[in-house]
Order: sequence, then C-alpha cells, then structure tokens
Amino acid sequence: MKRFVPFLLAILALAAPGMGRAETGSWVTSGPVQARLVASVQGVGDLAKIPLGLEVRLEPGWKTYWRTPGDAGFAPRLDWSESRNLAATELAYPAPHRFTVLGFETAGYDAEVLFPIAATPAEPGKPLDLALKAELLVCSTICVPEMVALSLSIPEGPATPGPSANDIARAQSLVPGDGRASGLTVTAVRGQGTVLEVEVTAREPMVAPDVFVETDPPVTFAAPKSQFLDGDRRAILRMDATDPTPGLDLAGRAMTLTVVDGNRSVEAPATAAAGLGGGAGPAPAGLLAMLGVALLGGLILNLMPCVLPVLSLKLLSIVQHGGRAPAAVRAGFLASAAGIVTSFLILAGALVAVKVAGGAVGWGIQFQQPLFLVFMVVLVTLFAANLWGLFELPLPRAVADRLGGPEGQGLGGQFATGAFATLLATPCSAPFLGTAVGFALSRGALEVFAIFAALGVGLALPYLMIAAFPRAARLLPRPGRWMVALRRVLGGALALTALWLLSVLVVQVGEVPALAVAVLMGGLVAALWLGRRLAETARWAGAALAGLLAVVAFAVPAVFGPSAGAAPVAESTAARWTVFDEAAIREQVAAGRTVFVDVTADWCITCQANKKLVLNRGTVAQRLEDAGAVTAMRADWTRPDEAIARYLARHGRYGIPFNIVYGPGAPEGIALPELLTEGAVLDALDRASGTIKR
Repeated sequence: MKRFVPFLLAILALAAPGMGRAETGSWVTSGPVQARLVASVQGVGDLAKIPLGLEVRLEPGWKTYWRTPGDAGFAPRLDWSESRNLAATELAYPAPHRFTVLGFETAGYDAEVLFPIAATPAEPGKPLDLALKAELLVCSTICVPEMVALSLSIPEGPATPGPSANDIARAQSLVPGDGRASGLTVTAVRGQGTVLEVEVTAREPMVAPDVFVETDPPVTFAAPKSQFLDGDRRAILRMDATDPTPGLDLAGRAMTLTVVDGNRSVEAPATAAAGLGGGAGPAPAGLLAMLGVALLGGLILNLMPCVLPVLSLKLLSIVQHGGRAPAAVRAGFLASAAGIVTSFLILAGALVAVKVAGGAVGWGIQFQQPLFLVFMVVLVTLFAANLWGLFELPLPRAVADRLGGPEGQGLGGQFATGAFATLLATPCSAPFLGTAVGFALSRGALEVFAIFAALGVGLALPYLMIAAFPRAARLLPRPGRWMVALRRVLGGALALTALWLLSVLVVQVGEVPALAVAVLMGGLVAALWLGRRLAETARWAGAALAGLLAVVAFAVPAVFGPSAGAAPVAESTAARWTVFDEAAIREQVAAGRTVFVDVTADWCITCQANKKLVLNRGTVAQRLEDAGAVTAMRADWTRPDEAIARYLARHGRYGIPFNIVYGPGAPEGIALPELLTEGAVLDALDRASGTIKR
C-alpha cells in the first residue's frame, strides 16, 4: 500500500491545483511562458489595497514587453472581469531592459519578471477571488501572443506576510520612482531636431545608464551615447530618433523619461528645452583630441583627387613667387591661408544656420543644388580662361597698392585663391575628415566653428609652411617662357573640372539644361578670346558679352526645372546594385544574407575613386555580384534625399562616402573607412556574414 502513496498524492495534486497556499497561485504554462499570481499577505485583513504580483518566467532566448514596447510588441493585456470582490487593480512595471535587434529598438524583460499589482477590494475585509486572463506577447526569432488563465483566492483573516512578500517588495523596489531611493536625478533635458540630450546626476558613480522615452505621438530612440563627468556621477546621454517623422523637432516636446542604471532607476516628467550642449558640453579632452583629428583631416585633404586642380594653382603661385623678397612671399601665402580659413568659417556659419532652422546638414551637400553647380562651372571656366590669358582684371593703382602688390600679385588675389581651394575641396572626404565633421555637426555651434577652423588650418598648412620658411621659394625655377605652357596645362586641368561639374549637373537638371550651360560656357570663352583680339577701345564688348552669358547660365535651371526621376547609375555594373531601402536591410539580415550599403553621389570624387579602384574590380566586385549571399544597395545622394540624410545622421555621419556592411554576424553594421581598400571590404563582408568571429 505504501508504494501507492506517492501516486495518490500526485493524482490529488493534479485534481486540485488550487489546494496550495492561499497567497500563491499555481503555475500555468503556455508555450515558452510560465505564469502565476502571488500575494504578499495570507489574508485580506482590513487592507484598502492588497499587494499582489504577476510572476512570469520565460524560456531561454524569449522576452516580453514593457508598458511602452518600442518599435514592436505590446504591453501585457490583463482581463480581471471574472474576479469577485475586486474593484480595481494598478499594474506597475519594473525598470525594463533594452533589446536592439536588426535595428529595432524594444524595451522589456527576459528570463523572469514579477509585475507588482495593487488590488482594491470592493468590500474590504471580505474574501478576494481573483481570476485573470493575461495576454503576453513573447518573442524570440518569432513572436507569439500567449494567453494564460490564472487564479488566486485570498481568504478572510489577518493580513500577515506570506512567503512571497519579500519577492513582491523587491519587485516594487525595481519600479522607477522619483529618485530619492535610487539617488538618480534628471537635471536637464534638451532637444534639437531628432536629437535628444538628457543630463543625469547620481549619488554613486554610474556604470551603464540608459534612457527610455515616452511621448505622444511616440518616438523611438537608439541607445544613448554616454559622456561621463564629475567622477562618473554626472552623465550626458545623447540619443537619435530611429525613424523620425518628417520635420520632427523635439524642442518643447513633453515626455516621461525613465533612466536605468543597473538596479537603480528614476522616472521623471520633462519638457525638452531647445538646443543641445547647454550643460557641460563635450569634455575638453575630447574636443581637443577631435581638433587634432580635424587638423590632420584638413592636411590630408590636400592629397585628395578633388583638390588636384587647387594644388596646380598652388604650384603656379609658388613659381610666380620665385625671386621675390621673403616678406612678399610670406604675405602672399598668409593671405591664401587666410582665404582658406575664412571660407571654412563661413561654411561653418552656414551649416549652423541651416541646422538651427531644422534643415539637413552635411559635408558637400551644396553640390546637390543646381544653382551652386552653375556657379562653380562659371567660376572654374573663368579661372581657366584667366590662366589661358584670355582676360585680366586690372585694378586701379590705389587699390592694387593697398592689396599689397602689382596687378595679379596682390593679397586680394591670393586670398581668393585660398577661397577657391576651399570650394573645390568640399566634395571630397579624406580620412579623419568625416570623423571630425560628424563630431562637429552632432554638437553645438561652438564645436562646429572650432572643428571647421581646425580643418581650414589643416588645408592651409602648405601655405603656412611656405610663409614660415619663405626662402624655400627660391629653390624653385625662376619665372620664364616655360610658365606660359604651364599656365595652359593648368587651365586645361580646370576645364576638365568644369566638364566634371557639368556631368553632375546632368543628374540634377537633365541633359538638355546641362548642355545649354555647356554651350553658354563655350560662348563665354569665345567672347573673352574675341575681346582679347579686339582693339583696346572695344575689349569691354567681349567682357560684357561674357558676363551676359554667365548671367544667362544661372537662369537655365530655373527655366528647365529639375530632372524627373531618380539619378541613374552610370557604372557598367549597375545591374547588380539595388535601390537603397533601410527597412529591407533588416529583412535581408533576418534571412541570413549580407548587405553592403554604399552611400554615394556623382559630385563626390572620393566616392568615384572608391568605385573605380575597389568596388567595381577584382575580388570585391565578384563578392558583391554573388546575389545568393550578398545584397548590394546603393544610396544615391547626388540630389537631396531626407531618408538618406537621416540614415547618415543616425550613424553619426554628415558626409560621404559612407559604406557599411550588415549581416548575421553584424546586425548593427560594420562601418568602413572613407577610403576603401580591398582588404577592408572583404574582411567586413566575412565578419558580417559570420565567417570570421572577432
């Protein structure tokens, strides 16, 4: 008979699952979920509110959601309608965790969680019979809504603590409060465009703070980037909206913030003040380091293909200085350096103004505007014509004397050469330059001006070196007849630059308007040539005709309007590239594919060099053509595109080229340097596919 006792006890347990303790309900299983109701007390006593708990356990790899789930999911849905003697319930949420998967940002819980609940009896002192239908969305590689039916009866009697009292109290302590217990305080909230900045202080040093934002209408944010100050007792957390609506500006937006750092948390209502960097701003050491990066980036910019015409002008300028007094050489080169730095500061001011107005900012985006392209075509054509000797701009003697020298050698001309160098440098992205520009444009006006001043000094360093050692100019050949041939060659180089600008204009406004501008520029050169051959009294006729043709060129984009349709891909390998679709990246990676994204533009010389030297040749081209394993996406930023601008900003980039590789081994992406190499691309493809673990 004794051997049947365990069997009988098991039968009784199955037949009467509610025979356990009154303050603890039975576990109910549904798919990967186990759940039960628990209470802190063994009897209702005379309590106006009875502390309960919904305890949830999840199988490994599964998660469920917070009250504001984020990009996907929904919060627990509770139905108490079949309960007896229950007037109301209040569900509290412990501080959540962040889950980032394939670019989706969600908030919730994994492994296990206990939700504190305050139950209000309809008649205090009477038994409380609870019946709960809880719908929980649980996700792993798939998402499944699970329904569990739970019950718990709390009888009359003293409200003495039960075995679950400590667990419920511990869960309640994890619910974000006003910060008095946790020692966390939200001291400032600032918003600008799609960027939110939260400043937090703590009694004890912070380790890994996170912020969850609730606002109406909802906005989802990527994980914050933290900057720690005051011995890690103060942190500035900066976040970008992951999929903002057009025209979103967080300034003035009311919101509820939940800051979590380990087991500490705080919940605080706030309204975002306008602007960023209103607190401590960037750490001085970080800004100083980035100034060094900007200086190096500006120096390397001298070696980029897009600056070669400018380097040619520099060479001619150096040769023209041969044999002059050191003081004159120094003054000329300092004027050119001043032109470069001043132009960078003007560019910084324009970017700050556009940023304050809520527009998209970036390095080289002025080349997306047809009028600017026409301006550059006219300017480069005039420089080429000047080098060919088709015209001179004689200055009044008093003005020439004030500019520091005879005609053609005055400081004003040297200053203009520096400004011209800056204009032609802007469509290029050199190593370190993208990092510096991204740092500046993601911060306040002070940082933008400081970084751009450092970039200007870097680009001007060759001039400054000659200014520091002017006698070095004497080592160059002295002026002679050979300079006439050199001027013609350099004019030809600038003419090729004008043709390249016209090819970009084709994408912006179409072939017919671009051809019209080309014809007008040909007429401009012819008018200058004709004016050169006319008698002295009639030369102004040629100059006037050239000026008229230049003015007409600016009217062409307005008359013809922008070109319809997307910019075509000119490469012979265009068939293997798909149009950029950020949402499709997640789907492709989820399917186990590798995605290579190339953000490019026809006006970006560095982008074209990357294509010719790396992407369209050799092993890299073969890997990208493997349609079964790799999806190659091209985001063409030749013309303005808000989606591409937001995508770049979310990755901290404000200039191109930008190349990034996604895959099962790197769902968040592996960003590549501005100048691509075959080894770097192949290594990123292998790591993203999961072939190489690092």
